[in-house]
Amino acid sequence: MSEAYSGPLERLDGCRWRIPKSYKPEMRVDGMIYADDTLMETIRTDKSLEQVANVACLPGIVGNSLAMPDIHWGYGFCIGGVAATDPEEGGVISPGGVGYDINCGVRLLRTDLSLPEVQPRIEKIVNSMFENVPCGVGRGGRIKFDRGELHRIMTEGSRFVVERGFGWDSDLGLTEAGGCMAGANPDFVSKRAFSRGADQCGTLGSGNHFIEVQVVEEIADQQAAEAFGLSKGQITLMIHSGSRGLGYQVCDDALKELRDVPRKYGIELPDRQLVCAPVQSREGERYLGAMGAAANYAWANRQIMTYLARNVFADIFKRPPELLGMRMIYDVAHNIAKMEPYDVGGRQRMLCVHRKGATRAFPAGHPEVPPMYQQVGQPVLVPGDMGRSSWVLVGQPAAIEQTFGSCCHGAGRLMSRSAAIRAAKGRSIDKELLARGVVARARGRTGLAEEQPEAYKDVSQVANAVHKAGISKKVARLRPIGVIKG
Repeated sequence: MSEAYSGPLERLDGCRWRIPKSYKPEMRVDGMIYADDTLMETIRTDKSLEQVANVACLPGIVGNSLAMPDIHWGYGFCIGGVAATDPEEGGVISPGGVGYDINCGVRLLRTDLSLPEVQPRIEKIVNSMFENVPCGVGRGGRIKFDRGELHRIMTEGSRFVVERGFGWDSDLGLTEAGGCMAGANPDFVSKRAFSRGADQCGTLGSGNHFIEVQVVEEIADQQAAEAFGLSKGQITLMIHSGSRGLGYQVCDDALKELRDVPRKYGIELPDRQLVCAPVQSREGERYLGAMGAAANYAWANRQIMTYLARNVFADIFKRPPELLGMRMIYDVAHNIAKMEPYDVGGRQRMLCVHRKGATRAFPAGHPEVPPMYQQVGQPVLVPGDMGRSSWVLVGQPAAIEQTFGSCCHGAGRLMSRSAAIRAAKGRSIDKELLARGVVARARGRTGLAEEQPEAYKDVSQVANAVHKAGISKKVARLRPIGVIKG
């Protein structure tokens, strides 16, 4: 892990901290971090705050360079970083502001099942999920697509696979952007990326990706919980994955293609990992088109896993998923850049909003909130670790006013993966989780060690910080009872 931050940091209130733009002459805006005192003690220990300051140097950036309370060090941008650039003012798009796992995101399903119905069967559910949803590094699945079909997946997203029978039409309306990003262009995706995506749509992957069976343990906002179809004691299912090898390749290709582009356009950067291109340039358009194609692939990936997971429950409970009430609550991306309108300086502008390890958090009445949630706002899904809990939040107006409609995306790492493996030496993480009431399976030898609960911040502290800041409101806490990982 990198060394501690030593630059200026001004406390504004109980949940906001500022890095003044006077810190570096190249900074065009301030840095703004959302965190309480306890979280900030950890945040200061790596160079993620330095990355917040570096992002503030990007051409065309408006507002603030933002970081959520789950912030930690990443490639170029910190993970938990948000930045909006104005294309009309020379604003850039940076692959480091999206990340390697393009449209890594979270999907939550509710059920009509209760804990007493599921608890006796949880080991069987986890084992069946592990057998039926391919997971692990580089692992492909039984569902394969030829080049023409992949082209359609990258163009149409979730809709293509739903029309093939992998889900319900209602799933589309409960997916961010309807599961299809405008402007996606598979023609800008390399042959290598196509090849890597051929058999990985409908697979979980590795690292922090998971499918988790949960129970609703606490309701914090009754109105929003009812709108989302959540109640105490109910079983939910959370899916966390992204664009797999295809998205990784798109990012890798872009970083190489854009390597000399800043110099071409006279852009000076404080960190070469922030390599970028003007949104309104041939290079910028190529990356946005390829990124959108990978984002659509990710939505299709989570859609197919939804189909597989529903089938597992249907097989075990001997009822179709419709009769089990396995309706989607929402699917939201947290590694993406999108063109969105915002008021800046009293004028509405179409901005390129980078969210890297950050999720959308639109309030009630926003036109992109699904009709059934218009009165309460968009569900914000914040997964935690395997041993504690996850949170469902709901977007608030302050998110539009302060953070370009953005919020945290998870707990945020405390330990690197190698440090977590060292900390797990001589321990049995699966048995420790079982003692907490969680049945866990992982494909890789080190998967559970890397993702042990102690490797992460407490997600409830993260949720409390954004709740107090007013950018999202707590709705429900979900406790894990079964999980599969790669």
